[in-house]
Amino acid sequence: MLILMGYIHIDPQDVHAFVRDVQAISLSTKTEDGCLFYGFTLDDGPTGRFLVAERWRDQDALTAHLARAETLAFLKTWGDRMKGDLQTYEVMEDLPRSS
Repeated sequence: MLILMGYIHIDPQDVHAFVRDVQAISLSTKTEDGCLFYGFTLDDGPTGRFLVAERWRDQDALTAHLARAETLAFLKTWGDRMKGDLQTYEVMEDLPRSS
């Protein structure tokens, strides 16, 4: 499993447009094969900082997501306007939850 976590920064003037576009792409992304979790949340509006958390079954699922026409269109619109500090973590196995 892959976990992507970190922050994305955009111009604070673009926050509302970015939220609109993220909400639109999130609906279909969450139904993609291999998407286990997909979340963007506004962490600090005045600075334009968003917290990003994603979980993907594997690299193939993430690669397929990045190749989708909808994702490519989103990245064409926002890619140059986002500055990010995202980390990718590979998780080898799920640990049992304690009761």
